[in-house]
Amino acid sequence: MSRQSASADVFQVIADPTRRAILDLLSTGEQPVKQLAEPFAMSLPAISQHLQILCEAGLVEMRKSGRQRLYKLKPEPLKQVSNWVANYEQFWQKKLDALRDYLEEDSC
Repeated sequence: MSRQSASADVFQVIADPTRRAILDLLSTGEQPVKQLAEPFAMSLPAISQHLQILCEAGLVEMRKSGRQRLYKLKPEPLKQVSNWVANYEQFWQKKLDALRDYLEEDSC
């Protein structure tokens, strides 16, 4: 899979724990790259690479304000992750309901 197609796949993008942590930080509001980099034990260029991948996937938007680059969360692409997980939530809920019914039946 090429870098561009991999970065466009939201599932592939959020598989990385650093990128998920960056998304969590951005959920509190727009932030400059230096502020985003503070909690991580990695270089500023490494954080910038993660931010570029998040931007390519449409999860983050960057704007320039003077010399600063400010990033903000764009959560809309995460809806496809939510939809995918919802199918499994329904599956497990049915299994748990069946287990409850079995246990209640067995205890009588």
